[in-house]
Amino acid sequence: MHVRYEFVRALTLALVAAVAGCAETSGDKAPESAAEKDGLIGNPAPNFQVKTVTEPKEKIALKELRGQVVIVDFWGTFCEPCKKSFPKLQELSHKYATDGLRIIGISEDEEEDKDKIPGFAETYGAKFALAWDRDKSIARRYKPETMPSSFIIDKSGIVRFAHVGFHDGEETQVESEVRGLLAR
Repeated sequence: MHVRYEFVRALTLALVAAVAGCAETSGDKAPESAAEKDGLIGNPAPNFQVKTVTEPKEKIALKELRGQVVIVDFWGTFCEPCKKSFPKLQELSHKYATDGLRIIGISEDEEEDKDKIPGFAETYGAKFALAWDRDKSIARRYKPETMPSSFIIDKSGIVRFAHVGFHDGEETQVESEVRGLLAR
């Protein structure tokens, strides 16, 4: 009986501590994302050069895309939310490509899964550029918290927005941000 009481008491204390900890972050301001903590938002996007693995095969250097709004999306074929985000990104690409939007999907798949990238793109309708981050060097500079993670970069190469994960309806906010940046 005494052991059971101690267990319930310890559990209650842990719950109280957890609730108290949550209260600290439940104010008006949302907790900072890693992109905000790491100083990406409002600063120049880390440059990279990568070859696409889907057609048309090309080499993309981020710095050469100045003058365009760019979404850099980190994803993986193992990622369930990516299956929902890809069609939404493709819709944005189709709708705003002629206005100056460029989307680059950076796969974080392991070596043994890299051959799945073209099939994933076909299955989920992605016609935007897809590349494989072979040594994870691009991800080390952007530090995506989870898959997918998207970084929206303005025409002058500054990271303006970051989206962690994908939630139904989020594409409306992303589209609004893209439209605002295209209008500048």
